This record gives sequence, C-alpha cells and structure tokens, in this order.
Amino acid sequence: MYDLHTHTTLSDGELIPAELIRRAAVLGYHTLAICDHVDWATIDTVISSTQKMKSIAKGYGLTMLAGVELTHPLPEDIEAMARYAKEKGADIVIAHGETTMEPVIPGTNAAACSCPDVDILAHPGFISQTDAKSAADYDIWLEITARGGHNRTNGHVARIAEETGATLVVNSDTHAPHDLMDAKTREIVVLGTGLSHKSAKEIFDRDLSKFF
Repeated sequence: MYDLHTHTTLSDGELIPAELIRRAAVLGYHTLAICDHVDWATIDTVISSTQKMKSIAKGYGLTMLAGVELTHPLPEDIEAMARYAKEKGADIVIAHGETTMEPVIPGTNAAACSCPDVDILAHPGFISQTDAKSAADYDIWLEITARGGHNRTNGHVARIAEETGATLVVNSDTHAPHDLMDAKTREIVVLGTGLSHKSAKEIFDRDLSKFF
C-alpha cells in the first residue's frame, strides 16, 4: 500500500514524523510520502527536516518520500514554488487544490495542472474538464481523498478523470493517527466514488517509479 499525502507536526499534523512512519509501517504500507503544508516562509525547513527521516523509514522497511504541499499560494507562484521545492530535494510536490472546504483562490487548479514540477493535485474539488485534461497531459495525478469534507467531491473527481484520462491516486491526507487507512478502508473510499473494481485495482497498484 502507498499513501502519498500525509502531514506531521512540521505543519498541522498531530504526529511527529517518526510516529507517523512507524504507524504506517505497522499497517503494511510500502511507500509513504510526508508532504507538510508549506509556503515561501517554511518550504526550506520542511524539506530539509523531512529528508532526515528517510533512514528511519528504511529501518522499518518503508520507503519514504520527502515532499511538500503547496498551500494557499498565489496561482502565479505555483510554478516557481514547485520548481524550487524540487531543486531543494523534494521527491514529490503536491498542490493544495480547490477543495470546497477552504477558501482556495480560484485559478489554483488551473495553475497546478499545467505545472511540470507538480506531481499531485490534492482534493481538487469540482475540477473542470479543461484542468483535468491539462493534468493528464502533464502527468499530474488527481487525488481521491479519505479526508472528511474534502472527500465530498470524490465522485466528481473520479468521473472527470475517467472522461479526460487523468490518473487517479487514493490518499489519506492524514493529520491524526486515526486518519491512516487500512486496506479495507482504502477500498471503501475508492469504490464509494462509483469506480469499478477494475479501476480501483489500477489505483491500488499504481506504479510509483516516477518518484524514485
């Protein structure tokens, strides 16, 4: 199992990185990305701090990706921030999408979906076909999320992805210990969107080699 979107006390999560890693390992995950919220003020600290945890994860038999979630940036800053994050050593860059639960500035989805250094658009809300098609063209994955509130538009995201050929992944957006999903919960979240068992299996078996 993988989870490409989790948070720690480096932003607004409840667990220090070591405990998050240990809990994921016990649940049977093989890949975990820690992608704490960042802006220009915190991006350097978060990347350098998270990188230090890779050896701990390896000790638990877990591959860890050090990442960031670009959160509430100006749309015109997303490309520069994503490029900067990669230059500083981020393995994965998530853009905080236009969820219906938060006042994300309009245009964020569009900017993220045409940015070559963005890997995943998190909880993209009522993403448009145009933006989803752009995400498909740039190999930016769209997130099916387990997070309460953000998951209200999962069905829409799944439908738009199928119509445009965009790639889907399932993530927890973990902030607290109980947010990490076991295998059954992952299945429920994905099938709850209306996707088929075949499509769900493709999501669960997603090839993550582009991050390594």
